[in-house]
Amino acid sequence: MRRATVPLRQRFDRIVPHLVIWPPIIISCTYAIVFSAWTIWVSLTRSTLLPDYTWYGFRNYTSMLATRNWQIASANLAIYGTCFVALTMATGLLLAVLIDQRVRAENIFRAIFLYPMAVSFVVTGTIWGWLLNPSIGIQKLVHDLGWAGFRFDWVIDRDKAIYCVVIAGAWQASGFAMALFLAGLRSVEADLLKAAQIDGAGAWRLYCRVVFPSMGPIFIAVMVMLLQFAIKTYDLVVALTAGGPGLASTLPSIVVYDFMFQRGELGRGSAAAVMLLASLAVVLVPYAIYRSWRARRVAAHA
Repeated sequence: MRRATVPLRQRFDRIVPHLVIWPPIIISCTYAIVFSAWTIWVSLTRSTLLPDYTWYGFRNYTSMLATRNWQIASANLAIYGTCFVALTMATGLLLAVLIDQRVRAENIFRAIFLYPMAVSFVVTGTIWGWLLNPSIGIQKLVHDLGWAGFRFDWVIDRDKAIYCVVIAGAWQASGFAMALFLAGLRSVEADLLKAAQIDGAGAWRLYCRVVFPSMGPIFIAVMVMLLQFAIKTYDLVVALTAGGPGLASTLPSIVVYDFMFQRGELGRGSAAAVMLLASLAVVLVPYAIYRSWRARRVAAHA
C-alpha cells in the first residue's frame, strides 16, 4: 500500500511560519541571555574603560550604592514611578469610562488619545521641554495675556523638576492605559450590568461595585506594564531635563549610561545596570507567578 505523499506546496506552507517566528525569538533570547550574563560578570570585575576580568567581588555594588548619584536617582525613581503610575492609571481609566458611554465619533477620540504612544519619547521630551520652559512656554504665554504673577517654572526648580517628567510621561502613556481599560470595560458580562441596573444601582455605584472589581486582572496588568515603563525611562528625561537641574530629575538608567559611557567605569556601570535589571525582575517575576497561579485557578474551575 503506497503512502500518500504530501505536496511540496503544503510542506513549504508548514515550514514558513516556523522560519519566520523561531529565528527572531532564538536570536532575541540569545542576545538577552548572553549579554545579561556578560554584564553580570563584568559587574564583578575590576573593569574600567576596557573589560578587565580580574575578580573584584561585590565591591562595585557597594561602591555604587554609596554614591550620591545612585541614591538620588533611586529616590527620584520612587517618586516618578509612584506618581507616573497613579496619574497614568487615573487618567486612562477616566478616558476609558468616558468613551465607554458610546459617544459619537468614538473611533476618532480613541485615535486622538492613542496618538501620543506613536510619538517617540525624545519628541515628547522635546515638546514638553518647550512647553515648560518659562521663557518660551506656558508661563510666557500667560504673562503675555496679562497675568504677570503667574509662575510655572517647575522644569528649572530642583524640587519640582521630577514632576515635569511625570506630566510628560503620563501624557504619553495615558492613551495606552485607556485602551487596556476600555477593553476591560467592554469585557464585563452584560448580565451583571443588567442585574445591577435592575437592583437600582446608579452609574457611580455600578462602576465601583460591579465593573471595577471585575477588572482586577486588568488593573494589575496595566500597573505592571507602567512600572516597567517607569523603571526603563531614559530618553524622555534626557530630552526633557537632561537629568537636571543638577541631579534633580536623574533616574537610575541615566546613572548607568553616565558611569559606563561617560566616566569609563565599566564595572560600576555594569553593577548599576544589574541592579536596574533586578528592579525589573522584582516587578515582572511576581506578575508572572500571579499569571501562572490565575491560569491554574481558572483551569481548575473550568
